Amino acid sequence: MKKSHAVTVLGRELSVRSSAPEAKVIAVEAFVNGKLQEIGSALSSGDAQLVLTLALLNTSEELLELRSRHEMDSLADARITSMISVLETV
Repeated sequence: MKKSHAVTVLGRELSVRSSAPEAKVIAVEAFVNGKLQEIGSALSSGDAQLVLTLALLNTSEELLELRSRHEMDSLADARITSMISVLETV
């Protein structure tokens, strides 16, 4: 069941609905704010839209890399399972 949670991002309070436990919502909020702080501190301008865009691009790149690794791991697991089956029949 989804529940409303109050989160603050870039100083703006938002109400979000999530079925995740409160601790996870807090962890996501902290992650997002950490990314925004990291990128914002590296920029000379305080343009919130630029900070948000760069954070989104950075996080998307990380997500795609993790998905690619997961896919490769799944393929490797399947090959290993197949090899084990072959070895067990010998």
